[in-house]
Amino acid sequence: MREKVTIQQIADFAGVSKFAVSRALAGKSGVSEGTKDRILKAAGQLGYFRTRVSNVSEELQDPESAPIAGTIVVLFPNIRFQNKDSFYWGPVFDGISTRLNQKSLDILTLTEPSSDRVFTLLNPDAILGIVTVGTISTQILLEIKRLDIPVVMVDHFDPAIHCDALFTDNFMCMRELTTKLVSRGYRKFHFVGDIDYAHSFYERWLAFRSVLDQHQIEFDPVKGLIKQEDSTVSDYIEQMDESELPDVFVCANDFIADNVIIGLQAKGVQVPERCSVTGFDNTSPTMTTVNVDKELLGMRAVDKLLWRYANRNSNAERLLIQGDVLMRETTIN
Repeated sequence: MREKVTIQQIADFAGVSKFAVSRALAGKSGVSEGTKDRILKAAGQLGYFRTRVSNVSEELQDPESAPIAGTIVVLFPNIRFQNKDSFYWGPVFDGISTRLNQKSLDILTLTEPSSDRVFTLLNPDAILGIVTVGTISTQILLEIKRLDIPVVMVDHFDPAIHCDALFTDNFMCMRELTTKLVSRGYRKFHFVGDIDYAHSFYERWLAFRSVLDQHQIEFDPVKGLIKQEDSTVSDYIEQMDESELPDVFVCANDFIADNVIIGLQAKGVQVPERCSVTGFDNTSPTMTTVNVDKELLGMRAVDKLLWRYANRNSNAERLLIQGDVLMRETTIN
């Protein structure tokens, strides 16, 4: 077995500082895209991503106790709000990083590339697998599929690639939240969030509708609130007539809910006295929402990937993690 490639060797080979190599491999800021490209290519040529992977399959038969080593790629989409600095995805990444540190595994963080250049470094002999975080394009997923590398998706589903996936139990959590609202006397609802944006949004929408149907509550969806429009949510809310306002806006996440409140405040509408507002994901401290254990999502994604590496022929699995409904200041108690 060859000696492990060091950060200093990569730095010398690429003609950059050790600091730059460390930040590039960890996916941190402060390194230009051109320098990061050079570092990744140098690392791949030196065999950094091939270190101590050959016998991992046998070691992973008991992943809780076996000493293992290797590199796991964490792939983020090239989208403004889905990155390590966000209130939602940041803790997910922290969970991934924590579990990898516990397992003494190397981590390579990438943003979804605009071409397949980066995939020249990713092959079955180079890494243990890939954890995708958030919505990844079908084109990139198909490139990954061709590599025949174990993949676990966090909060995303795509029929183009059959692989393990982890979600918050969006359906049951939204059913619980909506049921609580109905039990408190709310009868006029609007759902807010582009239901085509993410699979989790669509599941939350279906759960919301199922509760209203169960209780025979009439509901007329507003297209401008459930489909992506040119105007922002806050602008759309601000332009709504008083008669169009519901008892409660049920939003696909807290970020959307915050923008709904901004629009209501611009109209002089009091929250929750005139309109209540709910979110999802627990990224806003006063919002009625569903708490998602974001770090646990990240940790369990690593656990599932290690299990998958040792059980390549088993059918793909979908793991659901329960959330907690939190009734707070944006609804009437």
